[in-house]
Amino acid sequence: MKLEHYYTEQDGKLIFTRQQASDFAKRIAGDFNPIHDTDASRFCVPGDLLLSILLAKTGISEQIEIQFNGMISANTPLSIIETDDGVTVVDDNQKLYLTMTRHGQTRHDKVLATEIAEHYVQFSGKNFPHIMVPLMREQQMMINTERPLVMYEKMSLAFDDLSINSADVALSDSVMQVSGKRGKVDLAFNFIVDGRRVGHGCKTMVASGLRPYCEEAIQNLVERFNARKQAYCATPATE
Repeated sequence: MKLEHYYTEQDGKLIFTRQQASDFAKRIAGDFNPIHDTDASRFCVPGDLLLSILLAKTGISEQIEIQFNGMISANTPLSIIETDDGVTVVDDNQKLYLTMTRHGQTRHDKVLATEIAEHYVQFSGKNFPHIMVPLMREQQMMINTERPLVMYEKMSLAFDDLSINSADVALSDSVMQVSGKRGKVDLAFNFIVDGRRVGHGCKTMVASGLRPYCEEAIQNLVERFNARKQAYCATPATE
């Protein structure tokens, strides 16, 4: 994964074009959420892209907690501000988009950070349909299949061993809690090296506008998702 292909840096600030962010979502994460389409009216830069850049630039700590505070629009200059215990990401108007808190030792190694980020992002991109559909079926509630919107809320990472060179990511648990038309999804995962757990984490997402589950509507959404993925993968990469 060559992160520099998916953002530009001007005067020390991160900038994402629609094309860069969309390519990362689709090519790296396998995420075909319509909000990452270049022509989306409500376009959003993937949170996993910003996370990957932060790990590469600021290092991997034994414990990391991240709070996502808002959707990032294309071409919005973002500043990374390092504090004593973490990092904040803000725009030129000081609007807060992300807060990262750290504990324990920190290892600054871009190669390791990129390896960890790529494996995590590829795992994260499998949320739909592999994980989300069974959870929605279990709860008998679903997202709006015509305008699907599931957003990051927060995540945590913890490493028992920072001397590793890479690590695979595997789901350990998944839970969906529904309150009215709002759902919260927790995905717990482990970092694995040669069958040994070297860390763990949890990703929390929020889905709004839930409605009663309809298998036909969900299957139609899955078919559209797969068709979009196949069409994109059939297009030669420009890298």
